[in-house]
Parts: sequence; C-alpha cells; structure tokens
Amino acid sequence: MSLRAVVRGWGAAVPEQVVSNDELAARMDTSDTWIRSRTGIRQRHVAGEGEYTSDLAVAAGRRALERAEIAPEAIDLIVVATSTPDNTFPATATAVQRKLGSGVGIAFDVQAVCAGFPYALTVADQFLRLGQASRALVIGAETFSRLMDWSDRGTAVLFGDGAGALVLTAEREADAHGRGVLGTHLGADGRHYDDLFVDGGPSTTGTTGHLRMNGQEVFRHAVAALATSVTEAVARAGFGLADVDWVVPHQANKRIIDAVGKRLGVAPEKVVVTVDRHANTSAASIPLALDVAAGDGRLREGDLVALTAMGGGFTWGGAAVRW
Repeated sequence: MSLRAVVRGWGAAVPEQVVSNDELAARMDTSDTWIRSRTGIRQRHVAGEGEYTSDLAVAAGRRALERAEIAPEAIDLIVVATSTPDNTFPATATAVQRKLGSGVGIAFDVQAVCAGFPYALTVADQFLRLGQASRALVIGAETFSRLMDWSDRGTAVLFGDGAGALVLTAEREADAHGRGVLGTHLGADGRHYDDLFVDGGPSTTGTTGHLRMNGQEVFRHAVAALATSVTEAVARAGFGLADVDWVVPHQANKRIIDAVGKRLGVAPEKVVVTVDRHANTSAASIPLALDVAAGDGRLREGDLVALTAMGGGFTWGGAAVRW
C-alpha cells in the first residue's frame, strides 16, 4: 500500500510587536527608502521579553491543528525547523510537544537555517510515506531578532520573528485524490560555510553570537539554488514549471524573489510575496507565506505549489505539493 503525506491544516503566528523601518532608522544609519529599495521590507515582527521560539511554534501549531480538526494528542510526529531554539537542548520540538499536550511520540528539531522548512517537510514526508508515523506537525519557527547585531544595518534590517505550521496525515494514494507532497529536493555545499553564519556557539565560544553575512555571495548563490530547487522538486513530482499554480519562495529579499521568478519564467502574479510584512523569518518564512496565501483565498485545494528556500551552510531545498 503506497502512502502519501497530505496537507490537512495550516497556521501561523507572529509576535504582537511590530517594528517599522522608520523605527529602525531612529536607531541606526538607515531609512525607510533605503530598506525598501534594497529589500522590499517595510516592517518586521519582533518577539517580546519572555516570548520564546516554542511559544510562537505552539501558537502556529495549534491553529494548524484546529484547521485540520485534529486533536494534539493524535499527533505522533513533531518536526520543528529552527536555528533559534529555546535552549541548546532539549529540542524545541519537545517543548512544543509538552505545551500542546500531544503526549508521547517522535519529536525533534531540524537545523538548516532558512532552508529548514523544506528539510523538515521532506523528513516528515519520509516518516509518513514509510508508515513510521501517521499524523505529523511540521513547524518553522524563529526568533532571529535575538541573533542580530543591531549596529549592523546590513543585517539588522533584514530579519524578523514568527512561526508557521502544517499538519500532514499519511493517506493511501488512492484516497488522496492527487493531493500531498509529490516531490522534494535537498542540497548543501559546506564550502560556503563562512558566507552566512553566527559567530558563536557552545563548542566554539560558549556564547550565542551574532549573524554575519557576505551579502553579495548569498545573493549570487541564492537565485541559482532557489530556481534549481523548484525545477528539481517539480520534475521529481512528474510535472513541469508550466503546471505550477504558485511558487512560494523563502522570503529573504524582494530582489532575490523577483530574480528567481524571472529565471524560472514564472509570471510575477504566481509568486507569493510576504517579505514586505514579515521580513526574513528564516525557517518560518515559507509556512508564513503559505498561511497568507491560503488565508486570502489565492491558494486553493488542488493547486500545485512549489516551495523553495536557501540558507546558511549553504543549504537549499524545495518541494512540490498538491494543496
């Protein structure tokens, strides 16, 4: 019996605190015009004191479960993609498991930075298709504001906090009516380790550190990696780019998003863009964008959606999903 991972619910959560470009301009040498023209970002949500990555993950997960009409205790797999865990260990997924009251099951984190959500989705898909779990909660959640050097305008203006989640259930292909995760593609190239990193960690400095980025190298590789991930994932699903209804890329920078759409030959109106309201939320950006597109009615049941992301490492990944 062939099984498939089908999306049954989605949800998102962002901190209440919103920081505009003008507010950042009051703290550092920048301006709303400078930020918008280079990134497309107009605001970002920032976690408040005592607001943890797991709190955002739980809020997003709860909304996804409510949409799926599945109780937390029915979930037997929780995968959280994050680079900003509550603690070095245990996994933030176990905190989510405890706070949701989902009981005993499989729970772990995936760390692939901004490509974390495609990685987590791929891992969950494997568990479900192999029959090792039946109902999965896949979450991308970050509090990247805690990694920022707020004196560095080249990075501080780019990031925000938030979480997004999908509920997946294992269903027989005959009962899925063509829906589900149809193809995935993952990759990494550690030669670019030093182009996007945090200058700290338990094994090196014993401190968290701050995000550092070689912006030109990231931009140069991002466009190619994002486009490749879409093309490969869609091809593995047995489709072509012309069959795709929506491309949902990692929301890093409007210029990168536009360049990816152009390289793929996809019309701008078929590319979901939310970077203006959320900024770069790393592993949370794709599920946040999915929540917006599904919530406003653009994304409908039966649509073929291509997800794609690239992050530090460099890591990259994509997925083709029949919604």
